Amino acid sequence: MPLPYEKYLQEILIDETDLQTRIKELGQQLNQDYADCDDLLLLCILKGGVMFLTDLSRHVNVPHAIDFMAASSYGVGARQSTGSVRIDMDLTTDISGKHVLVVEDIIDSGHTLNFVLKTLQNRNPASLKLCALLNKQSRREVELHVDYIGFEIENKFVFGYGLDLDEKFRNLPFIGVVRQEALIDD
Repeated sequence: MPLPYEKYLQEILIDETDLQTRIKELGQQLNQDYADCDDLLLLCILKGGVMFLTDLSRHVNVPHAIDFMAASSYGVGARQSTGSVRIDMDLTTDISGKHVLVVEDIIDSGHTLNFVLKTLQNRNPASLKLCALLNKQSRREVELHVDYIGFEIENKFVFGYGLDLDEKFRNLPFIGVVRQEALIDD
């Protein structure tokens, strides 16, 4: 019997081994770049960034705190951005004077992250950098500097490893490409 996600899976874009290898490399880079830092905050953008944050945090040896923020330009159950960004849940940490690393699952148009970064910059962090597991540069509509990138990907609809398909399949250990025909059947 096929697993529920198999109906939607066109191909595995990034397998579990490659994901974990790259996340470990990012952690090692962060250890070097933040070696002298004693006030690092990993700020996860919910919901998609949770799995990435959890695995990345395990490889960051620099003492760090974590916090969460939810921002969206998608409506509930929507597969397309509305274009209007909102903060659904704000972080609880005062970031003034702290080194903040925003941890995001995927950067597409850049509108949501641009809004989040401007909001955070107004709170006077010592530094503010961005770490994204996936970067879709070809879809970028807003100029955005990404300090750490896990993988550059083409303009494909992806799911798994934190990324949802209608709020499902975030738990998959790989990044898969959605089979578009399956969405028509839904």
